[in-house]
Amino acid sequence: MLTNQAVAEDLIKQFGADVYDFDEPFGLLTLSTTREQIVPILLYLKDHKTYQINFLTDITGIHYPDEPGREFCVVYHAHSLVQNFRVRIKVFLAEADLHIPSMTVLYASANWMERETFDFFGIQFDGHPNLTRILNMEEMDYHPMRKQYPLEDGTREDKIDALFGR
Repeated sequence: MLTNQAVAEDLIKQFGADVYDFDEPFGLLTLSTTREQIVPILLYLKDHKTYQINFLTDITGIHYPDEPGREFCVVYHAHSLVQNFRVRIKVFLAEADLHIPSMTVLYASANWMERETFDFFGIQFDGHPNLTRILNMEEMDYHPMRKQYPLEDGTREDKIDALFGR
């Protein structure tokens, strides 16, 4: 049986300072890496004879507007169906440079997940075969999941604040 500790130690041995911020929220091995190392790390985990982390469960983005130089995060969830072992890998990006390599070279399932992340956050997946919007209209000139938009329309007059606990 794989343990988070054993996999974390092996990743540190293989990738050194390029893997960091290890954590285990709810028992899920979580770590951060750089955009230059995300492909080699996922390839290593996928091809490892024991780990066999061969299923890309999810790719998503997060916007942290109050963290200069780390405003965006791309989060990968991968799973070994053989070992029933999961890992979460985060890559932080600066808003001025929203580029990261596409995972479509390793996982065909990355195609739609990367398109969705691009559509909602504007993150560019370099090498993606068709990085176009997937859920929103092509004419949109913004990315709606960014935290730069107000949660409510301040011009609405049909809501009485007292009825909403304000």
